[in-house]
Amino acid sequence: MTSGKNKKVTSSKDTIPDIELLRQLCHVHAPSGSEAPLKDFLINYIKAQKSTWKHKFQIIEGEQFQDCFILKFGKPRTAIFAHMDSVGFTVRYFNQLLAIGSPDAEVGTRLVGEDSKGLIDCELEFDKENHAFYKFGRAIDRGTTLTYKINFIETKDYIQSAYLDNRLGIFCALKVAEQLKDGLIVFTCWEEHGGGTVGYLADYIYKKWKVRQALISDITWVSDGVDHGKGVAISMRDRYLPRKSFVDKIQHIAQKFSIDHQLEVEGAGSSDGGELQRSAVAFDWCFVGAPEKHAHTPHEKVHKHDIKTMIDLYNRLMKEL
Repeated sequence: MTSGKNKKVTSSKDTIPDIELLRQLCHVHAPSGSEAPLKDFLINYIKAQKSTWKHKFQIIEGEQFQDCFILKFGKPRTAIFAHMDSVGFTVRYFNQLLAIGSPDAEVGTRLVGEDSKGLIDCELEFDKENHAFYKFGRAIDRGTTLTYKINFIETKDYIQSAYLDNRLGIFCALKVAEQLKDGLIVFTCWEEHGGGTVGYLADYIYKKWKVRQALISDITWVSDGVDHGKGVAISMRDRYLPRKSFVDKIQHIAQKFSIDHQLEVEGAGSSDGGELQRSAVAFDWCFVGAPEKHAHTPHEKVHKHDIKTMIDLYNRLMKEL
């Protein structure tokens, strides 16, 4: 179940429940720094669904968390971290655009947003120096945020859409919440643009409940060692190095319960796990997520089997850790 070119790619017969929720999540405009609309969507969804979830929980929010919030179930031992923000652009001056995070889009990509004059559906352009601009019939208010226009495509085996990173990580966390008895789900901000929230969240979580082990519900890359359709990726390292003894526990649980998975080893990229490692709290953490192609483009693509195994493994980890 570890990665290898000799393993046959699974043809997905997996049924992913509630794909319409994932579609709705992808449509919410929430680039880094503008996560409030997604927080509001999630709070409303969670309150509407709470009677169908198996166990009671508490929503913890407030100004001390900015736009982040926490779901607390029972007697937590482990926290799931899922970032709410996406990449995008900020309108500067004279049709100029500044990147939010690291968007990767071609000329002609449709960008959407809203300013004081109304809704925006414009076109991305680049000059000879690769500076980004927008093409639109009027000037857009400076400071307006723009994101990719969503084209959500579902096929037999794949989901393709902008912002599966990290709406799919959020989707997984919500699916786990339906059955979760003991644990925390932490919705964070600014991950795509340098982070900044995980440190104070980790401090609160440790002081409040003595929890100091975490799973990072995020989306990673298809690479030369991690493929579509072979199962969720367990990251042994990226730019940061989680503690091997904790990663070994994750791998052992995946093996014990015969959940398809791949072991990822990368030297670049980071996540909320990197912020946990840099925090003042001695957190163990591991990035566990489905791999995608075309990261940070309007065409992110994930195999359904990898989504299914991601949810299955998280459900098991939250019981076993």
